[in-house]
Amino acid sequence: MKHFFFGFSRWKQKQTRLFFPSEQIRFTSSLDKAQKQGIDRDSQIYIWGKKPFPEVENYSKEQNIPLLRVEDGFIRSVSLGSDLTKAYSIVVDSKGIYFDPTQESDLENILNNYIFNEEILKRSQDLQKYLVANKISKYNIYKDKQLNINNHKKQKVVLIIGQVEDDASIIYGANGMSNMELIKKVKENTQDAYIIYKPHPDVLSGNRKGNVANDEALKYCDTIITDASLDSVLNLADEVHTMTSLVGLEALIRGKKVYTYGLPFYAGWGVTTDDKICKRRIVKRNLDELVAATFIIYPKYIHPITNKLCQIEELLEEIDKEKNRYNNDKIYRIYIDIRNLISRKIQLLIKVILGE
Repeated sequence: MKHFFFGFSRWKQKQTRLFFPSEQIRFTSSLDKAQKQGIDRDSQIYIWGKKPFPEVENYSKEQNIPLLRVEDGFIRSVSLGSDLTKAYSIVVDSKGIYFDPTQESDLENILNNYIFNEEILKRSQDLQKYLVANKISKYNIYKDKQLNINNHKKQKVVLIIGQVEDDASIIYGANGMSNMELIKKVKENTQDAYIIYKPHPDVLSGNRKGNVANDEALKYCDTIITDASLDSVLNLADEVHTMTSLVGLEALIRGKKVYTYGLPFYAGWGVTTDDKICKRRIVKRNLDELVAATFIIYPKYIHPITNKLCQIEELLEEIDKEKNRYNNDKIYRIYIDIRNLISRKIQLLIKVILGE
């Protein structure tokens, strides 16, 4: 069977092949090119995220060809995807995609219907303990550090998570809500709290849209924290408020109360306080079940050293080694930071040349 992949940037193509080691893969940019490459009813179609390929989607329906959507997984890398860092996990979804609540996804289907046995729930519990103990999140970009805030009144501490405003999860899951709108709404709902705002690292790097000027944010927040790991900031918080960020789930794993203002995939199952509802999410799930579905059942993982498919537990061991090296080896950290800076400058130059 031939597998046709649409909308995959050149730098994604090599790493994507690692997740499909035994398949005949063809990367292409249009249905016309795919037809010249031999796409037929025995083929399979993959589209990156929600990139628009209406002619491909129509062809899939007309020819009854399976269409799957691909996106980064939830434990991705050490450093940012927008810095062209190799991804260690992806999800492949046959129904929709997890960040789009306008239609069912495989993840939503799992959470509505899967029967979780004791073995997988034990794996979920062990996984949560490992993530917390080793301070692992999606990107693992910033150094862990002890943070202090001037909360002399000992107020409840609320953490607002900034996001990339043109990200698909905001477009589909939060109706295009902006970071500034989120900040104002959280302030309105938590008048007596000490409020921390953490901008998204992709926005801070200059790679993506969503910047809020510090003087504007500080009209509603008490402080802004940028150059610190997710765990370092979460240690300060009693509550996390977000539109659709994965940080919400990472906060739940760390025992925090979470409030959502959009419809992330982890909302509506009874573990978060939600501003919006999804009527398709018809059962209540506990955190162990939510983590098992999200991190164990739904994604695919590759080993950073062998480049072979692996289980999440194997990947986490390598992520932990790489994260510790970044935190403790100054020369290695400088190398990674310079590499990322060069990547950002090259991308910026390309945007200027293309007039974007």
